[in-house]
Amino acid sequence: PDYLSALSRAFEAPLYYIRGNHDIQYESSPPNRCIDIHAQVVPFAELTILGLEGSRWYNDRPLQYTEAQMRQTIRYLRPQLRRYRQLDLVVAHAPPRHIHDAEDPCHRGFQSYRALIDRYRPRYFLHGHIHRRFTDPSDRITQIGRTRIINCSGYYLFEFEKDHE
Repeated sequence: PDYLSALSRAFEAPLYYIRGNHDIQYESSPPNRCIDIHAQVVPFAELTILGLEGSRWYNDRPLQYTEAQMRQTIRYLRPQLRRYRQLDLVVAHAPPRHIHDAEDPCHRGFQSYRALIDRYRPRYFLHGHIHRRFTDPSDRITQIGRTRIINCSGYYLFEFEKDHE
């Protein structure tokens, strides 16, 4: 939370975030001047952003979800998603299933994210959670249809160009 607060102050700009499976301290000490966008569709400038926190359930701690719970969260978002013409950016902690994920229970991605990508075709799907070293920046990226899925673990800087379809 302190790091996000510092970034928000340094850039004097809105800072949106989602929590990962180890971010339980955010409950008692949320970052200042930052906005938690879990399970929300947020318009920003000309973009539409969706936030999805947490990881797959693996040890009954906070910020872990079963596949059914995440599918229900996405179903709950359908009215918000219909309100906007295009979903530009999904920011999630965990990856979609079988894209950048692993087979151990902690690091499996969500199948419901694959369905979200197929249905709403976001331009970008950003995730973390899977910590790897990348020898080439392109190793972080997988393209599914029009959606570019990027593992942003550590950090990843890119320019978003609005698609005017």
